[in-house]
Order: sequence, then structure tokens, then C-alpha cells
Amino acid sequence: MSNNKLKRRERIKTSIRTVIRGTAERPRLTVFRSNTEIYAQVIDDERGHTLASFGSLKEKAAAKVAGTEKAKLVGKGIAEKARAAGVEKVVFDRNGYLYHGRVKALAEAAREAGLNF
Repeated sequence: MSNNKLKRRERIKTSIRTVIRGTAERPRLTVFRSNTEIYAQVIDDERGHTLASFGSLKEKAAAKVAGTEKAKLVGKGIAEKARAAGVEKVVFDRNGYLYHGRVKALAEAAREAGLNF
């Protein structure tokens, strides 16, 4: 990945994080995507704790699919883990990525699985 792309994403990420803050009532659902995998975490920024995390490497079914289907599995998985931790409402942090493709698929799958944001 070129240095300019990384700098651009970091700049966008910083501007997003000035507005978005996870609380105990509404923790932050953040997304990280690499070329092949996608990960999500539910974070309480006030205490600095990760309440739930899920990634495509943990899901055995995700190894057989690619792209947006993998992101949907991760979205469903993070929603189940978050609900098990007692989290119903979250704030979505796209982490500097465009709300498109895999990031959008993960968010929509998490909504369908019961998270409100």
C-alpha cells in the first residue's frame, strides 16, 4: 500500500475519532480490514477495555468464502458476542475506510443480528 494512502486513511481516522467516542452505554464498534481478512472489536473507551472481538480468522466457515460474505460472517459473529457481553447499542467506527463493500457488509450484518447503531 502506498504511503499516501496510509496517510490519507490516518487523517480520516483521526477526524472520525474526534467525534466518535465509546461509552459504557454505547461502546464503539471498530473495524479493521486487511487484504484477505476482516476484524471487529467492541471497545469501551472510558475504561479502555475491549468488550468483544471477532475476526475472520476465528471463523472456520470464513475460510471457505471471500470478500463481502466473509465480512457478513464477522458482522454476525461480533453482534452475537456483543449481545452476550450485554451490549445492545454501539457507535460504528469505520476506522478511516469508506463505508462501502466489506465494511458496509459487516455493518449491515451486525444490524441484522441485533446491534443498534
